[in-house]
Amino acid sequence: MKTSHALLLIGAALGWAGQAAAQQPEAKIVYQQAMDAAEAAYDAAKARCDVMAGVPHEICVADARAARVRVEEEAGAAYKNTLAAYTQARMRIASAYYERDKTRCGAAVGNDRDVCQRQAKATLVASQADARADRKAIEARLEAQGAKIDAEYRVALQKCDAFAGDVKEGCISTTRTAYGK
Repeated sequence: MKTSHALLLIGAALGWAGQAAAQQPEAKIVYQQAMDAAEAAYDAAKARCDVMAGVPHEICVADARAARVRVEEEAGAAYKNTLAAYTQARMRIASAYYERDKTRCGAAVGNDRDVCQRQAKATLVASQADARADRKAIEARLEAQGAKIDAEYRVALQKCDAFAGDVKEGCISTTRTAYGK
């Protein structure tokens, strides 16, 4: 009976490990497809822009660049799947939109241009501040979650002290396994 359970557990573990390994290439394929789609969309948008001239052409190209940066950065962040990658992507997207907005401001003159440029800069600063604040909030939440799990682990170990001998060792072993320690 124990042998069959052990074989089932080993089989399940191998199946899970194989499935986890199979997901890695899939993520890379999705990332590459997103990058290819971003490049194709950029090329198509740029081709539409080429029929224009002057400031409308510049604005059109800036819009196409910003859209490409957004898709590429979101795909890269999803592929890396780290908090730092998502934050960096948001910063780069904000910078791309700032460049687009500056180009749009080029069409205005006088005070309208100054207001437009200041608004673009304010939007950039706000977007970057939001990205940094969100990162800090997520880090704090993760830290609090870790502290909570550690406290629960210590309580579970303390409960094991009520037992003696093999039962206590089994309890400690189960607790360590349950909390990944």
